[in-house]
Amino acid sequence: MMSQRVEDTLEKHINQARMRGEAICAAMEEQLFHLGFAQASDLAKSFSQAHFELSRDPYDGRDSLKGVWSNAKGHEVGSILFYPDGAFYAEYDVVLPHPKKRQWFVEAVTAWGRGDQIKTEARLLPVLG
Repeated sequence: MMSQRVEDTLEKHINQARMRGEAICAAMEEQLFHLGFAQASDLAKSFSQAHFELSRDPYDGRDSLKGVWSNAKGHEVGSILFYPDGAFYAEYDVVLPHPKKRQWFVEAVTAWGRGDQIKTEARLLPVLG
C-alpha cells in the first residue's frame, strides 16, 4: 500500500507541474528555432517524454520533481527539475553545429526560472580546428 501512496504523490506532482513543464519545453524549442534550427520540433523534448521521480531534500524534507529524458539507447540526454519553492531548471543535449554561425557548436539548451518566468539560452562551444 505504501508503494501506491508514493505513486499517487508522484502523479500529483507531475500533474501540478504539467502546464509549467509544457511551457518550459515550448520555450526551449523556441530557443532552438531562434538559433536557426529549421526542424526545432524534431530536436526538442516534450514534458510527456520525461520519466519522473521524486527527490526528497534532506534539509527541509520537501519533495522536488525530477524528470529525465533519454535517447533510444537509454542514455540520459536531459533533465527537468521542479523545486518546492516554484523554481525550476531544465536542459537537454543538442550536440550539433550552430546552423548560422560556423564557429560555434550547440552543446545544449537550458531553461530556468520561477513560476511563470522562463529564461532560456543555448550552451555554445567554439568549434575546434
